[in-house]
Amino acid sequence: MPTTRLKEFLKDNRVAYQVIPHPLAFTAKSVAGVAHIPRREMAKTVVVKLDDHLALAVVPANREVNLEALRQAAGAGSAELAQEREFRGDFPECEDGAMPPFGNLYGLEVYVEPHLAQDALIAFNAGTHTELIRMAYRDFERLAHPKLVEM
Repeated sequence: MPTTRLKEFLKDNRVAYQVIPHPLAFTAKSVAGVAHIPRREMAKTVVVKLDDHLALAVVPANREVNLEALRQAAGAGSAELAQEREFRGDFPECEDGAMPPFGNLYGLEVYVEPHLAQDALIAFNAGTHTELIRMAYRDFERLAHPKLVEM
């Protein structure tokens, strides 16, 4: 079941979404495969460290985060992948590595690769390694206020 915080947020904002259960999978590519979601539509949420603060980088499952491009676009002095110990506990309802791309629910900025914005739908982990949420990208954009960054 999607995290309570996420479900309530979507409900409060009258957003239609679909919960897609799938077999246990841990990488965005494998989740896309077992859930029969196109990789370009499946969002991979990555916790990054920009200077001394955490943020979320969201890219299609078939892409990697270009940290240098993100650093430049964010105007940061440094950009690196955050270590799990740096954000453990920041996503209390989520299984490790299954956080949704709604940084605003956790006090984090969100940077999204523009390829995700080209599709009408976006799919992402719902806080577990066995469920996805699929919803309209325009609703995600309206609620998460992501910054589009070529990365």
